[in-house]
Amino acid sequence: MMKLKFLLFALLFSISFSAFPQRDDIGNYEYDKEYLFGLNKNTNGGLIGGLVFKAGTRIDDSQFSFWGIELSNVKNPKEARYNTVLGNSYIFGKSNYLYAIRPHYGRELILFKKAPNQGVQVSALGAIGPTLGIIAPYYIEYAVNRVETVTEQYDPEIHQSRFNILGTGRLFQGLGQSDVAFGATVKAAINFEFGVFKSSATGLELGYMLEGYSKEIPLIPTTENNQIFQSAYLTFFYGFRK
Repeated sequence: MMKLKFLLFALLFSISFSAFPQRDDIGNYEYDKEYLFGLNKNTNGGLIGGLVFKAGTRIDDSQFSFWGIELSNVKNPKEARYNTVLGNSYIFGKSNYLYAIRPHYGRELILFKKAPNQGVQVSALGAIGPTLGIIAPYYIEYAVNRVETVTEQYDPEIHQSRFNILGTGRLFQGLGQSDVAFGATVKAAINFEFGVFKSSATGLELGYMLEGYSKEIPLIPTTENNQIFQSAYLTFFYGFRK
């Protein structure tokens, strides 16, 4: 929560700082293309839920079409992090990661345009697209006895004592043994754009996302796993226009 407050403070600071520029394109909002990069926070992810890229094209004075791609780590709502006797952290019961790759296409409708040199532009948007889910094994370091340890994918039939878990595997370890799941994503959102220049954009997107896969994703084998995921999300955007 404190880190989220820090991100909000940083965004407000950047907005305040941009209120005193001396540039020729201030207050000029006529543009045909925009390219935005974003950091995502959502109810199915960690502090940073994913990375987003979006490219938009003007249709008319109030509409844009856009395409984008999102990379995200999807979690089971029941995941809980513990500390080991060595001070490392791990998620007990977790057997797999789910990395979602979401290309999408959508439309954005401007609801309220900003006044020259001030204010906020408000837009509504919707998007749909396929989803590729990468199901990668979650590795743990497990003490077999006092002198022997193994690093392997968590298995509830074998790794029954959480006190024997010493840590997790290396980053992206076992990615080559991943399985895949195909699905689709749909989302709807409200976008708030704070920029005062034609050539740049700073914004915040608040929305809801629903995605489904062709099969159940076994993130935690001992609890309920899902085939359909839904989440509320917040994305900070920054980019440029022309």
